[in-house]
Amino acid sequence: MKRAALHSLGCKVNSYETEAMQQMLEQAGYEIVPFHEKADLYVINTCSVTNVADRKSRQMIHRARRQNPDAIVAAAGCYVQTAAAQAQEDGAADIVIGNNCKQDLLELIAECEAQRQQAEGRTQEGRPGAGVSEIIDINRPGQPYEELKVSHPADHTRAFLKIQDGCNQFCSYCIIPYVRGRIRSRKPEDVVAETEELVKNGFQEIVLTGIHLSSYGRDLGCTLLDIIRRLHGIPGVRRIRLGSLEPGIITEEFVKELAGLKKVCPHFHLSLQSGSDTVLKRMNRKYTAEEYLEKCGILRKYYEHPAITTDVIVGFPGETEAEFSETCEFVKKAAFYEIHVFKYSRRNGTAAAKMPDQIPESVKGERSHILMGIAEQLKTDFVRWYRGKTVEVLFEEPVWLNGKQYYEGFTPEYVKTWYPSEESLGNRIMKVEFFGDLV
Repeated sequence: MKRAALHSLGCKVNSYETEAMQQMLEQAGYEIVPFHEKADLYVINTCSVTNVADRKSRQMIHRARRQNPDAIVAAAGCYVQTAAAQAQEDGAADIVIGNNCKQDLLELIAECEAQRQQAEGRTQEGRPGAGVSEIIDINRPGQPYEELKVSHPADHTRAFLKIQDGCNQFCSYCIIPYVRGRIRSRKPEDVVAETEELVKNGFQEIVLTGIHLSSYGRDLGCTLLDIIRRLHGIPGVRRIRLGSLEPGIITEEFVKELAGLKKVCPHFHLSLQSGSDTVLKRMNRKYTAEEYLEKCGILRKYYEHPAITTDVIVGFPGETEAEFSETCEFVKKAAFYEIHVFKYSRRNGTAAAKMPDQIPESVKGERSHILMGIAEQLKTDFVRWYRGKTVEVLFEEPVWLNGKQYYEGFTPEYVKTWYPSEESLGNRIMKVEFFGDLV
């Protein structure tokens, strides 16, 4: 039996696509092994959100080649989409698969194997055959949604479900619209069918994800709320969790309707990026800090204690001390549950890369440290609210402390808690008293 190893870099969408490719390989008879082991086939689903991501993608492709010089190495995804020529000239990858073509993986492997057989005996080194490439113009109008499917995700309790691809926002720091293309939505009937299969396989929590999830349905004449309603009606679905949303989708009408759908988790990741209006304008974000705060207020109007999480970029070109201070004060006022802090990474091909007043790495590091300190305190304050309360928990796996077994799980707000139990609680939803810390 041939052995295959896969590695995913970057976002949850990439993780979903990697799982879909893994299942394609399993159905084709491959044994899946850890990436560090010797395999006949390596698949790296690359990322290109920053220059660092590009570098890590190249490193993983070369690592696969070193582990088995005779293996077929397939590089897929965002890095090779934006640097196809470089990936091919580099020579470490036999197969280069751009976005919207991952469904062709098995066909491309077969083509590569055929070329190797034809070329056998004609190469000086041990790896015969020519590279196989498949890169389409992702920005060409009318690109269809690439139909990938996952029926048994690696996570044993929650299933990520990709329903959307592409982005039309063109934030000045972001390369994603160029490597993922324009917005494309998965047909509602296909989303429903995969959800029903996931439920049959025991998954109780469905996490909807996409590159720009808020735009779901615009190209199909429906909305994100429409598909949430349909999934809400599927027996066996206990929780629906939403991936990252744009603040613009948070309206009184949207949240009022959502709050009436009790399976939807009160956990909202709203991208912020900066709490300074001047920085937001340079970023080409479509809201002000005050408008963002109003969105938080709407969520808190309809939910008792919603978990609002966000992303913040520090050290964006031209960010002054005063602008950074505005961000620090804003996140305190917004009272986030969690903040993912990123140091701005100059990304070639974006408008921000050409902006003057690029911030030194040392300053970015200092600001990141300050903001992460604020984020840590905000998280402590948010979690403290649950002390002494009964919470609903989806339990995942056991952990041990001082010889005693606990089960670890998450509330609908995605707050981690534990419960002592000798019996298995994995993939069970129970109401228990909140237990905030094992240490």
